[in-house]
Amino acid sequence: MLFSLAFSSPILFAIIAGILVLSLSIHEFFHALVADRLGDPTPRSQGRVTLNPKAHLDPLGTLALFLVGFGWGKPVVFDPYNLKNPIKDTALIAFAGPASNLAIAFGFGLLYKLNVFGLLDPLLVKFVVYQVVALNVMLAVFNLVPVFPLDGEKILRAFLPKELAYEYAQVMRRYGMFILLALIIPVGGASAISKLISPIIQALTTLLLN
Repeated sequence: MLFSLAFSSPILFAIIAGILVLSLSIHEFFHALVADRLGDPTPRSQGRVTLNPKAHLDPLGTLALFLVGFGWGKPVVFDPYNLKNPIKDTALIAFAGPASNLAIAFGFGLLYKLNVFGLLDPLLVKFVVYQVVALNVMLAVFNLVPVFPLDGEKILRAFLPKELAYEYAQVMRRYGMFILLALIIPVGGASAISKLISPIIQALTTLLLN
């Protein structure tokens, strides 16, 4: 787990922890920013339209991230009744978080390929860029899984017929957390969700860096 690096390699721990904190903060910031731009003042009134990590990090979620490798940021609260098109706009707000992580991963991958970091230590650059790309791809792909309370659930509902979307939302609100826990609990050394998304994460990371 990440926490073990704090003792075996404090510098590596600090780098990875810093990347995770910033990536999670940017993820939540873009949820808030898009909600604000779409007409809902709730995130701004709660101080969420900022890149300051203090506004976005959940203490328990951050601790869990470092200790067990699974964590969460403070969810951005928005009021769909303030949106012109609640279903479509909710999906856009939900997608903004993963999209920001994919943009970060793509940007750093492109800068690496263009050798923008050429004057810096090549081993350090390779390690940092790999961590930025891989961790942001991981955050994006994981959050796109269509299970409540992840972003993918809100996005999927926008593409479903109205009645089916309503039924899906009801099931997810009732059982989503239990489904997600079942997916992330390791069985036989790996969780079901890890087996599902790890090949996607690896493929995207390789594509962006090679």
